[in-house]
Amino acid sequence: MMVELLFVVCLASAPDTCEDRALQFVDITPQTCMMGAQPHLAKWAGQHPEWRVRNWKCYDVSRREIRA
Repeated sequence: MMVELLFVVCLASAPDTCEDRALQFVDITPQTCMMGAQPHLAKWAGQHPEWRVRNWKCYDVSRREIRA
């Protein structure tokens, strides 16, 4: 199973300017992704200080209709 951590980020200097971003994981469940997402998001945010994570969602890639 492939699970995607979909998250919305907005520019710190322009909070109305937002983009979708995603990280993919193999061989975990969406529930495992939800429980472990915060460290991955914190790492991403630390590497991209100009962006702020607004919200996020984990889901099975075969269910692409779900959005954060």
